[in-house]
Amino acid sequence: MNRSLQPIYWDGAVVVMVDQRVLPHRQEVVRCTSVAQVVRAIKTMVIRGAPAVGIAGAMGLVLAAENITAADPKTFRRKFVRACQQVAAARPTGNNLSWAVEQVYSVLVENPEAEVFELKRLVRAKADELLKADIEGNRAIGRWGSKIIPTGANILTYCNAGALATGDYGTALGVVRAAHRQDPSIHVYTCETRPFLQGSRLTAYELMWEGIAATLITDNAAGSLMQQGKIDVVVVGADRIAANGDTANKIGTYTMAVLARAHDIPFYVAAPRSTIDPVLTDGSQIPIEQRDPEEVTHFQGRPVAPKGMVAINPAFDVTPNRYVTGIITEVGIIRKPFKSNIRKAMES
Repeated sequence: MNRSLQPIYWDGAVVVMVDQRVLPHRQEVVRCTSVAQVVRAIKTMVIRGAPAVGIAGAMGLVLAAENITAADPKTFRRKFVRACQQVAAARPTGNNLSWAVEQVYSVLVENPEAEVFELKRLVRAKADELLKADIEGNRAIGRWGSKIIPTGANILTYCNAGALATGDYGTALGVVRAAHRQDPSIHVYTCETRPFLQGSRLTAYELMWEGIAATLITDNAAGSLMQQGKIDVVVVGADRIAANGDTANKIGTYTMAVLARAHDIPFYVAAPRSTIDPVLTDGSQIPIEQRDPEEVTHFQGRPVAPKGMVAINPAFDVTPNRYVTGIITEVGIIRKPFKSNIRKAMES
């Protein structure tokens, strides 16, 4: 892997993704030359994290555009719309994917008279713009978020919201990175994040790679550490945020938020504005992805539960806004009242 931990990038006309299913023990990439391959990579968790998935979707649409051979703009547009629908349906909970698809599709809407070759150029330019904006936005999130990290803080994070979950740099871990540059004495507790172990496999990997002091804990150890006064602040990422500040993130985040409230610990969500879905009035309207129960009953293909045991595997839960201290975005920290302040942030 290169020096930047960037999880997705171009190699000529090929979309290259770091295969996050095999980290941290192996460093492999998946090379995609078609939109179908990108969709498969998203569904199978080769790439994950709402911002990174959004970027992957945009790049997949570039491949879709390049592989459409029709010279007639009307035929091209019809086939491209099908590709947009295919990409947008790859994973339902994260808002960044559908947002990115809309952003890329907008170039067709805004250029109704363009020829096919020009539409292909515009699609590629928009995808590249989204990647660049995501990285710049993440660094801005880091700068804003570093202001809320106390000196010498013990920070709890959950799942992976680092460079591997974005275009680069990260959201929640972007906050940690920025804070660490100012204060190398900070320390991070990262939860393992069952069942896919994004915390132990990916967040721990990123923290060690960055040289940030960190300790891995089981998910069910977080409350005990809070009780002992060993956690000063919680910072997590997000996959979709409703207009009222209700936040969907990796399953178990709600538990961390409730525990933080019980122990008077600030609980912050770090996410770009593309994660905010202003159409949804509250978190009850956020679709929750249900993944294969075998991810719970098995680990790396080996059973860890009795044969025939029934399991459920919701990939996300929703944290009500009353448990959220603030939402750290690229334009600043949104605080309560969330409904009006989110609207202002989206308009800025």
